Amino acid sequence: MSEQRSETINTSSTSTAEHPNQEQQTEQYASHLSTLQKIQQKKQAVLAFPFIKKLLKLAVYSKCQADKCDCIGWKKTDSSLVNPTFTDPCRCEHLLETHISHLKEKPEQEINRILGMAVDVDNMYVPMNREENPETKRVYLYLFKLLRKCVLTLDTPIVEGPLGQPPFEKPCIHKAVTNFLVYKFSHVGQQELKTMYELAKILIHCLNTWDFPSPSSQKHIVSQEEATAYKIEYTRWLIFCHVPTFCDSLQHFDTTMIFGRTLLRAMFKYIRKQIMDQFHRERDSMPQERRILLLTNFPTFLNQLDEEIYAANSPIWDPDFKPHSIQFQTLLDANRLKGKTVRSSETPVREAKRKKLLQDEQFEDLPQETVAEIIATIDDPNYMTGPDMVFSESAPPTDEAPKLEEKRNVIQLHVVGNSLTEPVTKQTMLWLIGLQNVFSHQLPRMPIEYITQLLFDPKHRTIALIKENRPIGGICFRPFQTQGFTEIVFCAVTSREQIKGGFCTFLTFADQNAIGYFERQGFSKDIKLNRPIYQGYIKDYEGATLMHCELNPKIIYTEFTSIVRRQKKFVKQLIYQQQRTVSKVNPGLTFFKEGVRNIPIESIPGIEETGWKPASRTTRGQQLEESQDTDILAGMLKKCFKCGTFVKNHEDSWPFRQPVDKNVVVDYYDHIKYPMDLKTMTERLKARYYVSRRLFIADMMRIFTNCKIYNLPETEYYKCAEHLQQYFQTKMKELGLWDK
Repeated sequence: MSEQRSETINTSSTSTAEHPNQEQQTEQYASHLSTLQKIQQKKQAVLAFPFIKKLLKLAVYSKCQADKCDCIGWKKTDSSLVNPTFTDPCRCEHLLETHISHLKEKPEQEINRILGMAVDVDNMYVPMNREENPETKRVYLYLFKLLRKCVLTLDTPIVEGPLGQPPFEKPCIHKAVTNFLVYKFSHVGQQELKTMYELAKILIHCLNTWDFPSPSSQKHIVSQEEATAYKIEYTRWLIFCHVPTFCDSLQHFDTTMIFGRTLLRAMFKYIRKQIMDQFHRERDSMPQERRILLLTNFPTFLNQLDEEIYAANSPIWDPDFKPHSIQFQTLLDANRLKGKTVRSSETPVREAKRKKLLQDEQFEDLPQETVAEIIATIDDPNYMTGPDMVFSESAPPTDEAPKLEEKRNVIQLHVVGNSLTEPVTKQTMLWLIGLQNVFSHQLPRMPIEYITQLLFDPKHRTIALIKENRPIGGICFRPFQTQGFTEIVFCAVTSREQIKGGFCTFLTFADQNAIGYFERQGFSKDIKLNRPIYQGYIKDYEGATLMHCELNPKIIYTEFTSIVRRQKKFVKQLIYQQQRTVSKVNPGLTFFKEGVRNIPIESIPGIEETGWKPASRTTRGQQLEESQDTDILAGMLKKCFKCGTFVKNHEDSWPFRQPVDKNVVVDYYDHIKYPMDLKTMTERLKARYYVSRRLFIADMMRIFTNCKIYNLPETEYYKCAEHLQQYFQTKMKELGLWDK
């Protein structure tokens, strides 16, 4: 072995002691952490050597490069030699320099990688010689030889053989524990779910850092099949999880990410006892809150997990576990009633309360039967309802004619462009020349040379509108892939055709004559894109206005007009059906026959049922809402923003400042169909979304209603909602925006 072996460091697994007592375990764990720290310090010190000193150290591990020499490492001939040099001879009778001649031209990064493996060879040598357990010793010997060989061959160490490559089982332990959380606790309150999540993290951390015992020490494994399985798992754990913690040349994996049911079943009872024993030993030094968490809540959590680990058909081990599927929802509902989780006895009360509140506020989708009936009605060629019977809306959409022309191939769309690397067809060149004429004619202030330069630039592409094989219009654009937007350079259609008709962000400069056109196409002068994203990328034009358009990827814009018309028909037919169901004929007016010239409007039978209210009941808030005066609306918005700031800064607003995280509260959006939070309201205020006082109040009240639907009255969240609601109403009254 190495003549320059550094200080010995004990990196043995703490599992070598077959039956350690509690004090020994604590000492072993502390010693193990200290050892890992020393190893890292030693390796960093070696990697900080000057380049020459690194080569001198590697000579001990490097094969002699002389012809027909089998020496696999420089060995000094003089035992008194302390600081060797390149000219010192080896026992193979070649100079030290001959052992590292192949390394001199290597970059320092590669030298550091090889040197790291050499240090790991030293680190493996110590535990290999000290290890008493034959199973563990064989693994250490195998890894020692692998690292030694890789230093000689300059390869990356890869473990090959019958053990396979991680991950070894699906789902892994980490995924199974996550499934367990969803399966058992998805219905509980946010605070309780947070507690369970913390307990799961503690368990995962323990499983990733705990030393597993050797197979021979596990006397409780009596089945030969189980013993063989654990032996394989233990070997895998040593190679891929334990040894790489002190030999980082080997790839390290977390235990919970590569092992599954087999290892957890074999070791859970043992690990569980070890963990709880350690927590009890440390209880006096724990804060009270953590002591309750680990000594009261953790055992309950482990008991429930124990049931699922050893159950024959637990869903947490299903590779396709889907928490929102019907079969798991049924199991969740059954689990709530069995009383297996904390507060589960309160669930029926909670569910009844939810149903009552939801009945008071129905925003559910229409029944499929109603939808199908209305669609069949509006699809009827003879369909007419209400005003349509007199004022027909049968006129086709403005984009209907171009669609029919495209369908009959009268017009076509082609994406064309020039190229310097591939041949360009004659047809493409003719179309580009035709587009040049269209753009220069429709954009007379644009120099034709400039149009030609951009149109034929390989970085630009053009959507050409072709009719009778001639371009009648087009959009020349340049995509900026790294910036995430497209610049529209030219957009023009021949005069006689204009009346006929992966990127979601578009920018263009429009001259004074084109601003109205682009506004009709959905462009705005309000640029919502950050300036650094486009500044310096797009071309700037004097006397032109920069305009921005953001497309919604969920909308099919070619079908937009027809879809909106169809939706309008649907809503009108729905209103018509509702009117028929609530239709009521009131008696006629007899006052005038009796000589009465004027009557109060409210005395007309049925007038109040239509929603009409007397003018005297009009409130200050309603007057504000009905006003369309810009100054009044701006003042109202300023007051709403002020009130929103007060609410957001209130001490009880903390649960509502951000949207509810669906990864933490898994079933929240199953119960709450219309979520709202203070962050969303702030964004809406800045975007001037609230054009009336009522919209602002509705969103704020939605926050409080949602909280009360989802949480029980005795929870902290429910109380926060009540306090904040009272505070909100008080502030709105102070600002003159509340009339209730």
